Amino acid sequence: MNILYLATHLNIGGITNYLLSLAKGLKAKNHNVYIASSNGELLLKFIQEGIVYIPIPIRTKQEFNVPKISISLFKLLKIIKAKNIDILHSNTRVTQVLGALLRHFCGKPHITTCHGFFRVRLSRKIFPCWGNKVIAISESVKEHLIRDLAVKEDNIRVIHNGVDIDKLQTPNSELQADVRQKLGLSEGPVIGIIARLSEEKGHKYLIEAMHRVRTKLPSAQLLIVGEGRMKEKLMNLTEKLDLQNNIFFVPSVSNTQEPLSIMDIFVLPSIKEGLGISLMEAMACGLAVIGSNVGGIKSLIQDGYNGLLVNPADTGQLANRILELIGEPKKRDYLGDNARIFIKQNFSQDKMIFETERLYLECLSAKD
Repeated sequence: MNILYLATHLNIGGITNYLLSLAKGLKAKNHNVYIASSNGELLLKFIQEGIVYIPIPIRTKQEFNVPKISISLFKLLKIIKAKNIDILHSNTRVTQVLGALLRHFCGKPHITTCHGFFRVRLSRKIFPCWGNKVIAISESVKEHLIRDLAVKEDNIRVIHNGVDIDKLQTPNSELQADVRQKLGLSEGPVIGIIARLSEEKGHKYLIEAMHRVRTKLPSAQLLIVGEGRMKEKLMNLTEKLDLQNNIFFVPSVSNTQEPLSIMDIFVLPSIKEGLGISLMEAMACGLAVIGSNVGGIKSLIQDGYNGLLVNPADTGQLANRILELIGEPKKRDYLGDNARIFIKQNFSQDKMIFETERLYLECLSAKD
């Protein structure tokens, strides 16, 4: 197959990591893979894997940005014909619109992946642009598509995101010491989160929980890895609660193995969450995890077996759960061991690639 992925940008983040994993995996299965996008921090990784990059001016949040979509459309129509593209696969609302237009003019099957929860807008109902099939990354996302956006259930396929288990190893003490020194961390316990700094990820509640945790355990540290529009507010909250010596902000990283290696507990206190790639990676590393009882997190964490669940926005409960795990190393080990086994059995990258390839072939067979 000749596969064309559409992405708004290739910066560090869940969608780009998803595309890189799929592109590498399908190229290894002897498919020709192309990616059309604006530039981004991870572009070089795609090129190094032999993925053909097609630059288009699609970096916009306006779903009907006529100039950018028009330029991209006319450029890609020529490439689709020249390269005999078989499958179009879009991953954001803007690229869904572009993909729908491409499908209209060239007739190629168009697949979209819904990576989370969309706001319900009239434009999404009038111009759905979902394509032949929609990949939902979790059952919660599938329910959202049916309930809120009137997508037909028959057109949805749940294919969970997968992680590279072999790449995500349990931490070793030598790596931990180097990373701690680099980040300026002390020897106290480390609670961590890797997520975009946005309201729905719930950083605010984790910082407030840390205020309670520090009261009982002054040496506790929180490592926040990520960037986003909430950074200034979160840093101001940190100062307001006098937690500057306990909370460390680190920019987004392409290799999450380093920050994960020094965490004793990983926390994802999201208000809403499609699935949670960083949570899956933490579990694959054998970390004890705590997550909100929402969205796709519920499909990953079995409370008391491979992690702990808390009510969303419940600062007190979150603080108590953190203190519980810090004080019980054997429980951390038990949860972490079960978490790694669970991810290996249910959320491998190979399974994601296999199921996506199968969906592409189904779409091509239906077209024939």
